[in-house]
Amino acid sequence: MKIYWKYIKPYLAAFILAPLLMLTEVLGEIILPKLTSMIINNGVAGRDVGYIMHTGAIMIGIAVFMAVGGIGGAYFSSKASICFSTDLRRDIFHKVQQFSFKNIDEFSTGSLITRLTNDIQQIQNVIMMSLRLLFRAPGMLIGGLIMAYLMNSQLVMILLVVIPLLIIAIAIILITAYPRFQAMQKKIDRLNSGVQEALTNVRVIKSFVREDHEEERFKATNRDLKEGSLAAMQVVVTAFPVMILAMNITTIAVVWYGGNLIIAGKMPVGDLTAFTIYIIQILMSLMMLSMVFLQASRAMASLKRVNEILNTEIDLTDEEAAQKTATVTKGKVEFCDVSFQYLKGKEDMVLKKISFTAEPGQTIGIIGSTGSGKTSLVQLIPRLYDADSGKVMVDGIDVKDYSLRNLRESVAMVLQQNVLFSGTIEENLLWGDESASTEDVIQMAESAQANGFVTSFKDGYQTDLGQGGSNVSGGQKQRLCIARALLKRPRILILDDSTSAVDTATEAKIRECFQTTLKETTKFIIAQRIGSVEMADKIIVLDEGEIVGMGSHENLMKDCEAYQEIYYSQRDKKEEVGA
Repeated sequence: MKIYWKYIKPYLAAFILAPLLMLTEVLGEIILPKLTSMIINNGVAGRDVGYIMHTGAIMIGIAVFMAVGGIGGAYFSSKASICFSTDLRRDIFHKVQQFSFKNIDEFSTGSLITRLTNDIQQIQNVIMMSLRLLFRAPGMLIGGLIMAYLMNSQLVMILLVVIPLLIIAIAIILITAYPRFQAMQKKIDRLNSGVQEALTNVRVIKSFVREDHEEERFKATNRDLKEGSLAAMQVVVTAFPVMILAMNITTIAVVWYGGNLIIAGKMPVGDLTAFTIYIIQILMSLMMLSMVFLQASRAMASLKRVNEILNTEIDLTDEEAAQKTATVTKGKVEFCDVSFQYLKGKEDMVLKKISFTAEPGQTIGIIGSTGSGKTSLVQLIPRLYDADSGKVMVDGIDVKDYSLRNLRESVAMVLQQNVLFSGTIEENLLWGDESASTEDVIQMAESAQANGFVTSFKDGYQTDLGQGGSNVSGGQKQRLCIARALLKRPRILILDDSTSAVDTATEAKIRECFQTTLKETTKFIIAQRIGSVEMADKIIVLDEGEIVGMGSHENLMKDCEAYQEIYYSQRDKKEEVGA
């Protein structure tokens, strides 16, 4: 729990003032029943209007005092809990941003969303409730017991029977609640993951007419959450009737036994009224505590899930980097006997003994069948993953010795899945360089063959792309992503099958710009089409994680059987299409 002190310390005053101010309500609730009994015993019995008015005025003053304290306590408890959760949510989001790809793979996106929203909300709720009831509930319990004992020690014996039974019942409820709340939060994860997937891929769902299938999946997940929530809420709904039943039985017993004392002349009527109020307060305080514990049980399940993120060890850092101040100036890339696998400890390697050199300014084509390790290879350059053995060198320095920021600032990647963000076209392009001028933005858009279609839009570069660039085509999205990467003016550019949705003529124009705009940039082009890489300075042919051919197009056509097979299969397909 020490890690949470940093979220309490800045708002310590609010954390202290909230429960202290709530004590004003406790003091009032302890005093008011006694004053009520005094009015009945002295004012009403003696028909003393002046006494009644005077005592009533005091009660009004106390009520106002209670209201001011209650409002202050509610304000500071809200401030403390909301600020706590805001700072916690900020740090968790920051931690997730630091995650390596491997760390991200350990959590589903839906689960991370739930932890950042619902789980933190549960923690916020229990903090707010606890601050309001931290002193109030125990204060009411202790104060009520003392006042009730002073009024009539015999009637207090009834409470000594009821309270232990209630405590046992509350303990059983709490033990039952925790695992159910934990299971419910996991089911919320699954629902969020399913909803996110369905909404993100809604166009695919519609194109395959799979709405009914997705609705059935959602119904099943939603029904599972409903059943889990009902199982958890059964504990909550059971707690209230148990408390109310105990309260009513105790009140009946007190009234019955106290009534006999009044008839016997051993207890004033006003004292029985006040005693009954104290009994209700004592039992209400127990109910408040049970609700706090019950909410705390749910919050503890959420806290455990939040801790899993905070305690996740980031496996890819630059803490041990030997040259943190070093920057990439040339863009020379060397792979020295590099092997890599995603599932550590398994026998199968994704990349096996990879060695090659890319000189500054060269264009390196990478080609191979699906699953041959092309994307895995280029992801090692900006350290999205680390090699298991061997070294990846940039400008003669092991990538592990750079700071992550300096290394990644020099590398631009256009991934297979082209991602654009909500906002305008210009705002998306400025991800490459937020300080770029309008002229630079247009120039790079022209180089990526995107300026033509952008200017055809009514609002040009101020056109809103919608979520994920939903209102542009696949080819347009690819060109915008390329323009964004070009605007970064990187020393190393990686294009991972990023022109697959672009026609060959447009692709040729984009490649031409690489020879002018990015003449000194080292370029890695992963492609399915040989036509996309045949002009490269060096082509690497991968098969099952191994280099089976490397050289120019002409040399590979002579010496590499795998390259020849790809070339002739694509040529035959073209001829079939042409026929």
